[in-house]
Amino acid sequence: MKLPGATFASRVGPVALCDTGTQFATPDTALPRAVAKVIVARSMIIITGAAGFIGSVLVASLNALGRSDLILSDRLSASDKWKNLPGKSFIEYIDHEELLLRLESGDLGREKIEAVVHIGARTDTTETDSALLMKLNYEYSRRICGWAHHRGVRFIYASSAAVYGDGELGFSDADDLTPRLRPLNGYAFTKWLFDQWAIRSGLVKHIAGLRFFNVYGPNEYHKKRMASVVYHAFPKAINEGVVQLFESDRSGIANGEQKRDFVYVKDIARVVNFFLKNHQANGIFNLGSGRARAFNDLAASLLKACDKPASGIKYFPMPADLKGKYQYFTEADLSRLRAAGFAEPMTTLESGVDDYVRNYLRKPEPRM
Repeated sequence: MKLPGATFASRVGPVALCDTGTQFATPDTALPRAVAKVIVARSMIIITGAAGFIGSVLVASLNALGRSDLILSDRLSASDKWKNLPGKSFIEYIDHEELLLRLESGDLGREKIEAVVHIGARTDTTETDSALLMKLNYEYSRRICGWAHHRGVRFIYASSAAVYGDGELGFSDADDLTPRLRPLNGYAFTKWLFDQWAIRSGLVKHIAGLRFFNVYGPNEYHKKRMASVVYHAFPKAINEGVVQLFESDRSGIANGEQKRDFVYVKDIARVVNFFLKNHQANGIFNLGSGRARAFNDLAASLLKACDKPASGIKYFPMPADLKGKYQYFTEADLSRLRAAGFAEPMTTLESGVDDYVRNYLRKPEPRM
């Protein structure tokens, strides 16, 4: 699939630039085309969910590190998330169903695959089609993980902090806690189910799972209701100086004092790159900032980045379909991640929101 503005990297040798700006492979030798197209000069990384929020930022970050040896896969359907891909450099785009078929048939087995970063999933926490969630989030994940493990290919996958439910049991990523967790929705259940499978099968000793907390940042624009508060609140903040937050429906917790661990998407990309480089670091890891912050703090940071006073924070009732399914507190315990060797500091909420707003949301082209 060819996308406008995308750069296609060479599998076989030097790159020729045609007058349209798209890069095509030039064989090192005068081999027949049918032979040349299966020659691989270097290893490649498969990224699922590559057109989505986190996946596309990961692609951009790997490009910035000089890596264009990427095979991208996603489920585009009616979404406009394809807009996250133009400007990126990669070898090939493959539909998510075709990817599995080509992997399992051996069509991609001829290629030297270094790693699979499995970000793709149905992430809508209000999705009620349990069969769809099981197919996309659990069964697909098992198949692609099994393929990678069987061939000794590095496998990194996205789990979610949603597996912790209401947080009653805390937020430790210790394996012995996982069976006792109580997810609050179908999406979280399928993520928990795959974590459980990885632990019980013993594969957790050979792969890396990342439990993303509340991720925000550029390229989330197609996510609609599931996009971050920063994205949804930005138009009213910049135009009217107002940010609206959910009221609290719990006694003892003031409006806007619901707390989440907000993690900037660029930090997610840095951590994934760490696991790509460190194959000995395996297990399931929390991935957040490590510090719970109130929605009031987030709103104040957004208003400041919009050059508006903090007095513009307002509150409205929580939607009925979120009551009883809404997390009032999340905070990633990062001790396991730190013990694995990732020592870089996480971006503060204030710095992350400022970068997102000033360098993306306030720009004519907000994509990374």
